[in-house]
Amino acid sequence: MLRFRSLGSGSTGNATLVEATSGGRTSRLLVDCGFTLRHLDARLARVGLAASDIDAVFITHEHGDHIGCAHALSRRERLPVWMSEGTWLATGGRDFEGRLNLARDSVDFSVGDLSVHPFTVPHDAREPLQLRCTDGARSLGVLTDLGHVTPYVLAQLAGLDALLLECNHDSDLLAASAYPAFLKLRVGGNYGHLSNTAAADIARAVHHGGLRHVLAAHLSEQNNRPEIVRQVLAGALGASEQDMLTATAADGSPWLDA
Repeated sequence: MLRFRSLGSGSTGNATLVEATSGGRTSRLLVDCGFTLRHLDARLARVGLAASDIDAVFITHEHGDHIGCAHALSRRERLPVWMSEGTWLATGGRDFEGRLNLARDSVDFSVGDLSVHPFTVPHDAREPLQLRCTDGARSLGVLTDLGHVTPYVLAQLAGLDALLLECNHDSDLLAASAYPAFLKLRVGGNYGHLSNTAAADIARAVHHGGLRHVLAAHLSEQNNRPEIVRQVLAGALGASEQDMLTATAADGSPWLDA
């Protein structure tokens, strides 16, 4: 069985748990840990887990709301950490005491019963990677922090059973916001973040009869609204707005089966 949940998603921090359970054994991957160690521990405790229950960490890129306490967590729990060489260098090439694993585009690796397939995305980081996870029966895509979708990215999302998808901003709200001009250009640019409309286009492109869940994530608290996201995604997927799910910065999401 493959399932996932967000522990919190937004500009203040991001972390997602992915679990594969088979034969009484559960393999857990933490995708990003963009919080302090204390806050991550508290979020894990709220879902009945501890950091010692995690088997590995995957860091998508070096921005603080994603890498957070990765080094401290790895050191305390002696956890293996996966990230690209570019991400590692962008954070100063810190010593992970032999627990660092360099991830590369399209080179799969395993965490217990989870197979993880990283892939590159266009974002203003040194070597950002997003990922597709499978337990062999079901597959989950994690796609946040990219300014636009490419044919290559869409190809990585084909045939998914579930997708965690960035819906960062509403373009009109961003244009009218108090953000300085340079930040508006960065967020809305080709290497920034996905607008609701762009995310809906992705959801529409990958939608098929077996896609069970699309979880909207990385919503901007200043430049987006959950109700706008639900409306746009529902239109793209031909679904009810009440069935659309959004991860919050404070609480993340419930467990969802892929």
